[in-house]
Amino acid sequence: MKHFLLLILLGFVLVAKADHITGGEMYYTYSGFSGGTHNYHVTLKQFRSCNTLNRQFYNPTYIGIFNRATGERIRDISVPLYREEQISTTSNDPCITRAPFVCYYVGYWEFDISLPPSPDGYVLTSQVTFRVDAINNLAANYGRIGATYTAEIPGTPAANHSARFVGTDLVTVCAENSFSYSFAAEDGDNDELRYYFCDAYQTIGYVQNNPGGGPGGGNNSAPPAAPPYYGVPYGNDFGGDRPLGNLVSIHPTTGLITGIAPSAGIYVVTVCVQEIRNGVAIATQRKDLQINITGCTIAAASLLPEYMLCGNSQQLVVSNRSNSPLISTYYWEFTNSAGNVVYNSTSATADHTFATPGVYDIKLATNRGLQCPDSTTAKAIVFPGFEPAFTSAGTCINKPVLFTDQSTTVHGSVNYWLWDFGDLSTQTDYAEEQNPSYNYSSMGSKRVRLIAGNSVGCRDTLFNTIDILDKPPIRLAFRDTLICPPDQLQLQAAGTGVFTWSPVVNMTGANTPNPSVSPTADIKYYVDLDQDGCLNRDSVTIRTVDHVTLSAGADTTICQGDPITLRPVSDGLLYTWTPAASLNDPAVKHPVATTINTTTYTVTATISNCSATDQVTVRTVPYPLASAGPDTTICYGTPAQLHAATNGNSYTWNNMDADLNPVVRPAETTPYIFSAYDNRGCPKPAIDTVVVTVLPEIQAFAGRDTAVVIGQPLQLNASGGLQYTWSPATGLSALNIPNPVATYASPSRGIRYRVLVQNIAGCTDSAFLQVKVYSTLPTVFVPTAWTPNGDGMNDQLRPIAAGMQELQYFMVYNRWGQLVFASRQTGVGWDGRINGVLQSSGVYVWQVKAVDYLGFDFFKTGTATLIR
Repeated sequence: MKHFLLLILLGFVLVAKADHITGGEMYYTYSGFSGGTHNYHVTLKQFRSCNTLNRQFYNPTYIGIFNRATGERIRDISVPLYREEQISTTSNDPCITRAPFVCYYVGYWEFDISLPPSPDGYVLTSQVTFRVDAINNLAANYGRIGATYTAEIPGTPAANHSARFVGTDLVTVCAENSFSYSFAAEDGDNDELRYYFCDAYQTIGYVQNNPGGGPGGGNNSAPPAAPPYYGVPYGNDFGGDRPLGNLVSIHPTTGLITGIAPSAGIYVVTVCVQEIRNGVAIATQRKDLQINITGCTIAAASLLPEYMLCGNSQQLVVSNRSNSPLISTYYWEFTNSAGNVVYNSTSATADHTFATPGVYDIKLATNRGLQCPDSTTAKAIVFPGFEPAFTSAGTCINKPVLFTDQSTTVHGSVNYWLWDFGDLSTQTDYAEEQNPSYNYSSMGSKRVRLIAGNSVGCRDTLFNTIDILDKPPIRLAFRDTLICPPDQLQLQAAGTGVFTWSPVVNMTGANTPNPSVSPTADIKYYVDLDQDGCLNRDSVTIRTVDHVTLSAGADTTICQGDPITLRPVSDGLLYTWTPAASLNDPAVKHPVATTINTTTYTVTATISNCSATDQVTVRTVPYPLASAGPDTTICYGTPAQLHAATNGNSYTWNNMDADLNPVVRPAETTPYIFSAYDNRGCPKPAIDTVVVTVLPEIQAFAGRDTAVVIGQPLQLNASGGLQYTWSPATGLSALNIPNPVATYASPSRGIRYRVLVQNIAGCTDSAFLQVKVYSTLPTVFVPTAWTPNGDGMNDQLRPIAAGMQELQYFMVYNRWGQLVFASRQTGVGWDGRINGVLQSSGVYVWQVKAVDYLGFDFFKTGTATLIR
């Protein structure tokens, strides 16, 4: 809508795009032969989601007519949109929750064509720019992608009515639930029809008057690209033959799609139907549809058709695949081949370990005797010990790659193989033999799939990735090395094919992967690998020396216990260091030494039979002493004295002056780092850290001021620390606990208690509490008048409870009976305002209800005068 408004403001007319197409098909009927041509009435049908109100179908659209065998363009026809309709439904099945609204706009283009007889036949093609976005079974980041819809007219017999799909397009499919979807078709010639999943076509190729491929944008169609047409890029676990995953199949003779739906999303599904006459497939028609699978649920008993326990376990844990909230009861029953029940349960999840291998029947019944009852059955194939495996030999483009099945089984025999060689450029990269071969016409990584099975019903799937190259790979152990003549050296190569080394100077075994050589001068040897005519070449350079150069390096000094990497200068190939105990690896050129004592290391460097030896001394110097002192804990807001010690000749503190005993005042827990240096040879400082822990500020609390009556026990409750000291001792049951009980035998205008609160480190703080003691019975005092003038004296009409354990309410009414104030806290009163507005002088009625310390109810009412 934002785009619409913007275009209107700019004075342009919105051009609706014919994208977001959700599917289509094309079919025809034969009208007869006249004037030397065959005549056909053709219908193109396309679908668009009802959520694309700002989109339109192409009007007009181009239909391309091509030779079916050669792809030659015969002509293009511009066809106007014949009609458009909306179809929709919402399931009213009470056993479906969150049933979606399924809705499409359907566009129809109808036209007549006359074609001369052709032994090759014809292909009719329509293309659209874009499918809907975010299709779940396509590869990630595929971008927006077009669609191609076709119909085939056979050359013989040309008098043919095409198959026409007649199944409903309004089907509710719930994610991860069982479903069925009819792609059934009818044929006016009563030809045999055979159904299968096939690739959805995208739009790739040259388009007449529109170079770059694909139809034009906006509402402008363009002539379609010529065949061949290519499939959309499916994602992992999906393909043209499995658009909804491995749990969904299509019946080859009815066109009914059944199985367990994948997770929620949009999936492109294309069904091909072959017209078979007299045993010969004369034409193939296609229907392409983006199916919207939603998060609805069905109160059904839903299981996979089979549960394979063919690995290492005989335990089956299975749940109903429908998670509908309408399902409340379950009944499971497992039976063996003899019909004996081996397990039953009323749990939501069945969990059983089969005692013996075999094939078992699984039955699940849900909601017996309730609304939405259902039941289903499945098989448990329990034959552990089946493991698919395969290897491949050959990696060259346009050369056979040999695949060898290595699947093993404990029960039965391996007797089923279905290979998918992962060649995305064709739809014929399949085989059903045990050890097939395949020629790849393009380089790159190929994801090969093997579905293997055995004679007792086990099936499993294995994926391996192979790399197809333009030359066979050669793996060399080394490409550049030294030799000290007259020693002998073995060259080492690995790969598949025939090896040939050259030149053969001082070489034996030139036609093997690992020949032996004994050169007397620098030389480069070449290795050629021939894998069935696929060639590669690599080389090894050998340099000759008559001695080994070696310098272990200058002696050095390190801080005691520090690691140091020894770095000799040498052209040696092998190294041996001693003593080995303080080295991380005594057989490498640059070992790491860690020692606390001065040590002389000896290194021997070797090239075949030539060697050299040298030494290097590592002198160790101890770190200076550095002690930052013990960690300490201080009270909040107090200083701490640090005490450091060292035998070095200099020292530092982080962010402090150089003083061995500084005074610090941290606001929070802080680490202080002490570094000590000396000039005895260790270039690094010794470091120690002292942590000053600052305890949190004490929040001393003695309780709120209160009032009691003579004889009433008063529970005091102080908080904020670990130790408490009360004073004065008047009426208190104890002085060194947080919660003493106070009782009084005489009245008092106010006793001011002080409690000293102390934490774990001895830090202290004080809090105060005032208690008034009345000689009356328990009561609530309310003044007879108050003056809310803001002078801080008698500004509120407030209740003062004495001898009460609870004030249940204090309410004030004006002379019209309107409630103007209410409170449940003693000492909290009314300031003479209503919603911030000052009230006039006058008499106000108050009521109070409380519970005294003995548990008796107290009620009192009275009047008070507001004085201005």
